[in-house]
Amino acid sequence: MDDLTRAVLAHIDARELVDLAGALIRIPSFKTEETQVALFLDEFFRGRGYDVDLQEIERGRFQTIATLRGTGGGASLMLNGHTDINALTMRWKRDPWTPSLEGDRLYGHGVQNMKGGLASIIMTAEAIRRSGVRLAGDLIVACVAGETQGGEGTHYLLERGLRADAAVVAEPFGADNLVTVHSGIVHMAIHTYGVTGHIGRLEGTVNAVRTMTVVIEALSRVQFRHAPRPDLPAFPRLNVGSIIGGRGRDYVLVEPPYVPDLCTILVDVHFVPGQTVDEIVADIRRTLDPIAARDGELRYEIEIPPPDRFKGRRRLVMEPLDVPIDAPIVQTVARSYRTVTGREPHAIGTVLPHSYSADDTCHLWKAGIPCLLYGPGVIRGGENEDDACVLVSEMEKVTRVLAVTALDVCQREPADLAIASRSRP
Repeated sequence: MDDLTRAVLAHIDARELVDLAGALIRIPSFKTEETQVALFLDEFFRGRGYDVDLQEIERGRFQTIATLRGTGGGASLMLNGHTDINALTMRWKRDPWTPSLEGDRLYGHGVQNMKGGLASIIMTAEAIRRSGVRLAGDLIVACVAGETQGGEGTHYLLERGLRADAAVVAEPFGADNLVTVHSGIVHMAIHTYGVTGHIGRLEGTVNAVRTMTVVIEALSRVQFRHAPRPDLPAFPRLNVGSIIGGRGRDYVLVEPPYVPDLCTILVDVHFVPGQTVDEIVADIRRTLDPIAARDGELRYEIEIPPPDRFKGRRRLVMEPLDVPIDAPIVQTVARSYRTVTGREPHAIGTVLPHSYSADDTCHLWKAGIPCLLYGPGVIRGGENEDDACVLVSEMEKVTRVLAVTALDVCQREPADLAIASRSRP
């Protein structure tokens, strides 16, 4: 380890990581509601001399892109993390908005996905800035919104032309794992339609909720045509995630004497490389159409993406990711890991169950940016609770590895990061 690397690593402190992650926990930021975190980060970065782009990805909704400018000529590296968090579940025991440090575990809602990783990438840039080291290439810290919607924020910044020579997304897959493969995700709404009428005269009515039960049962039998992926043996897989039924387009729920004439389910399909959305829809119709043909009352419709009246709906499809493990950015992170830890990463490539997910790497890869997933690991809630936490030691390890990675990448020629032969999802 050279003196330059030691100088940067000396500016990484676990306490500061905990403090920043704790500040982020205290700001609720469910999808579509990330603006307050974006404003906090805007002030954080501007006060430290970064070039900051506070992006309005839709009216009143912001994300923060901060850049530590290089001296010129070197490759650029994007560190990407999302500010939106998952919904609160029923079994949380702690105050979700008050950070709680218990040994190596930092609790607080959203810290696991992924404010712990977000703190790590921010403090990676801070370690380099405070060390006084001037990188040749730009170091971009993309604090994006809407990843849990399919990558709204990353899609937005790419649509507006932001590019980097390589990227790392700090999803919570473990500080000893370099993940290069993940499944794809598509969301759809399936509607059934009925004929309303009063309970006093049911003749001629069709209950849309009843016909939806037939659809849901049939969906459990869908067989997807695909080339199996031995490294993703559980997929493709379909899940019915939610249901609503009532009267009219707005699903009036307070008129139970009347037969519901609209019922909607939101369906998730996680799929493997080689499948397309058109093929997935065709497989679903191949199951439902014969049933509809036999049952004159069953009328259904598939809608992709789900209608925008469902706040936070997933509009974008996340395609599967399959980055070659010999890609220069993957090997650079592996080399940085060895420098920091003195040993080999536990895994490089497909890492289960993490590769059963999907994330913003799919958009980066599609835009021509070599990338991988590397972020601090978490511990899920126990049998009787949903409280999840991030491991502080993992946050610190990730920050150190990414700091060494940035020193390496941003001093190299951009061509050094190119992949000669890109495998396509």
